[in-house]
Amino acid sequence: MVSERGLDVLRAIVQDYVETREPVGSKAIVERHSFGVSAATIRNDMALLEDEELIAAPHTSSGRVPTDKGYRVFVNHLAELRPLTTAQRNAITAFLDGPADLDDLLARTVRALTQLTGQVALVQYPSFERANVTHVELVHLGGTRIIVIVVTDTGRVSQRLATVPDEVDEADVAQLRARVSVLVTGQSVRQGTLRVEQALAKAVTPAGADGAYRELLRVVGEELDEFRQDRLVMAGAANLARTVSDFRGSIYPLLEAIEEQVTLLRLMTEMVADEHGLAASIGRENAPFGLAEASVVASDYEATVGQARVGVLGPTRMDYSSNLAAVRAVAHYLSRLLDEDERAR
Repeated sequence: MVSERGLDVLRAIVQDYVETREPVGSKAIVERHSFGVSAATIRNDMALLEDEELIAAPHTSSGRVPTDKGYRVFVNHLAELRPLTTAQRNAITAFLDGPADLDDLLARTVRALTQLTGQVALVQYPSFERANVTHVELVHLGGTRIIVIVVTDTGRVSQRLATVPDEVDEADVAQLRARVSVLVTGQSVRQGTLRVEQALAKAVTPAGADGAYRELLRVVGEELDEFRQDRLVMAGAANLARTVSDFRGSIYPLLEAIEEQVTLLRLMTEMVADEHGLAASIGRENAPFGLAEASVVASDYEATVGQARVGVLGPTRMDYSSNLAAVRAVAHYLSRLLDEDERAR
């Protein structure tokens, strides 16, 4: 069992190691922190922490560094979320304020978060499967080209260029708009996708009006399906280059996960949040995802269609207190903006 003072020593080791990147010794702890005991007493506490596998010696020096288990104890019991400074809160406001569609808002969110934390910032798109299609618009560009616009009640907008098999005129486009609209408008994204699939199975004629209808259905179906997909927006991958010395092995698995997204989506989804909506997955806990040298901290945010997550990815030697505070603040601000946008509709 670790004493209360021993846990305070662990907190000091985590904080000093994160700040200095140097293994922490008993003398440094006595000098930097007000424990009121001798270096020899601190060494005894450190020996007990080492027995519990909460700290370890990286080499033969007297200094110690936190283990993944030590970081976990710190996050669960010892971390005190640092309130954001006025400058940091102003930075969030500057990035996120102002009218924007969801795509732009989430892009701004990760830019704000990576600036605040110096880590790779991640934000999940909320799932729009239960959103309702409110409008389908077709804009004829002439000849065979038509822009297809799909809008949901959550503010999600899709815009895509379709090329139909034969030339159409404005009267044709008006009829096509009516046929597509009656099929999906007022339906949930999920139900609309099913109705499009059923209609495609019947619209087998490859040319003429049916050919144009079939092509437009295909495009609308793909866009609705895109609304249902889990997606991530990321920023700050270049920050990994600044922390490469914090990784014992190659950072290639992290770069691959950032490129592929699927692994990070699974990890973000499976992380267990506390009662405040905060979650952390540290070091070896991420081994099943091939990210045993990385940590992710995240916070839930509220969207009209449900919860999603915003977080940061970086080395295990990260400032958990500041990063958790940053993701919580950004998540709260994002939730508020989305709620205000919904009320304004």
